[in-house]
Amino acid sequence: MKREDQIARLTEPGTVWDFLVVGGGATGLGVAVDAASRGHRVALVDRHDLLGR
Repeated sequence: MKREDQIARLTEPGTVWDFLVVGGGATGLGVAVDAASRGHRVALVDRHDLLGR
């Protein structure tokens, strides 16, 4: 998916996120996975296209 399409999806009107995680490093990924596994709607943003950098 293109970066522009991902940004558009995050900002769709009416979309509600329980958590917005900024940073896709080890801690950000861990927090996002933990929250999602508990049933929360999670958005994760990072400055890079590939997470874990």
